[in-house]
Amino acid sequence: MSFWGCSDGESHEPQRCLAPDPSLDSRTSLQPRVLFATPEMADFVKTGGLGEVAGALPRALRRDFDVRVLIPGYRQVRAAHPDIPVVARLNGYAGVPACDLGLIETDDGLQIYVLINADLFERDGTPYGDAGGDFGDNDLRFARLSLAAAEIAVGADPAWRADLLHLNDWQAALAPAYLAWRGLRVPSVLTIHNLAYQGLFPQANLGRLGMPDSAFQVNGVEFYGQLSFLKAGIYYASYVTTVSETYAREIQTPDMGCGLDGLLRTRASQGRLAGILNGIDESWDPRTDPYLATRFEADDWKGKRANAEAVRQHFGLAVSRGPLFAIVSRLVHQKGIDLSIQAAETIVAEGGQMVVIGQGEGRFENALRNLARKYPEAVGVHVGFDEADARRMFAGSDFLLMPSRFEPCGLAQMYAQRFGSLPIVRRTGGLADTVEDGVTGFSFSEKDEGGFGGAVRRALDTFGQKKRLNTMRRTAMGRSFGWDNSAAHYAALYARAFGNAAPRWRAA
Repeated sequence: MSFWGCSDGESHEPQRCLAPDPSLDSRTSLQPRVLFATPEMADFVKTGGLGEVAGALPRALRRDFDVRVLIPGYRQVRAAHPDIPVVARLNGYAGVPACDLGLIETDDGLQIYVLINADLFERDGTPYGDAGGDFGDNDLRFARLSLAAAEIAVGADPAWRADLLHLNDWQAALAPAYLAWRGLRVPSVLTIHNLAYQGLFPQANLGRLGMPDSAFQVNGVEFYGQLSFLKAGIYYASYVTTVSETYAREIQTPDMGCGLDGLLRTRASQGRLAGILNGIDESWDPRTDPYLATRFEADDWKGKRANAEAVRQHFGLAVSRGPLFAIVSRLVHQKGIDLSIQAAETIVAEGGQMVVIGQGEGRFENALRNLARKYPEAVGVHVGFDEADARRMFAGSDFLLMPSRFEPCGLAQMYAQRFGSLPIVRRTGGLADTVEDGVTGFSFSEKDEGGFGGAVRRALDTFGQKKRLNTMRRTAMGRSFGWDNSAAHYAALYARAFGNAAPRWRAA
């Protein structure tokens, strides 16, 4: 199957015969069909919040939509499903390689398309690179993902055709552009999980990606002399979302717009930019979590202390009745790790302890290791990540340190609140939308007296006021961050994107 209805070597003129035909309804489902295209998914591989979202949001949407996911066939996917049935052959286009389109089904019935091309996707490292840095052909690898999404929208799989594309981050952002360049109209929603990652490549790559020369302009893919996958998606998608309301406002400013603030303000003025907060799944519940040393609920502070004791023992810290602070994070500048390292001196001086899990920039990993050597009974550091350890840290800690310089949404602050750990956060992005200062945590901005240090001091003071501390814990644990509310907002946006081209909406 070729995107433009022609085999390799034939003309690449538009073939409108593959556009959705409203007179032909081959649907077997009673629900509108949504293809959720993503470069990662927690079921198989994740590097951050996007993987968690991709594992949860499609499932939350299944109540109202016939949702399928599209992911590359990474080594982890192929290891979990060595024999994947192939439903279509996707031919190469320009310099974008051919691949097979496989289809698998999870235990809970979610259907997932898998792009099968060993040379492109079955590699060591993360989905995006290895110890040497980003893969040099990431433009082709993720153009393949975008192109496949567009192909599925216009009939690559004869048994299923998407009514709407939900595309995630720069890796899938070219899909609406590929459709637009051929005069094909399929509703699309692009979600930006982090504007700082845009998918920038040299102008010289235009031809091998099958982009027309006319697209290299300000109203297209051009971005300061380079081509930008993300900008193309923002420009061509029907609607653009990001993962919190505050971040949606922030990215329209020069300070946080990463050079795209003008285009984003235009999309907002058109009513086509929205912030929809991410959720967390139901497994984040201290009453049922199997990883905890002791399960507990609000007001069972003895159970919470039991988890704190287990965490201290795991990190080799001294027995203590003082406050326990946690960092569960990528160890990078964005996350304000340098600020947390500075705050450690105050925390230890006041009888507190700090535990850290994560990995990232070598300078922060080394600084944290040095801190643990300086205070072996008060600071514990594990470079790396283990979800079981992270869950126990949320359950055992009194406070979570998360002074991110920017945070599109953030999940750790939501996990922490569900486990009665009060987040200490900068008032930005999703942190501003999910942490209520003095009620469910502590927030600060540079305008506040003392900034982050002042927020840490307020947390230490609150720890000494048990009635207030327990009231805040109880309130935080009662907050709901489930996916149903987010899914309802996406459903409403999908309806707007369908517009006059809406498929038949029928009660199942």
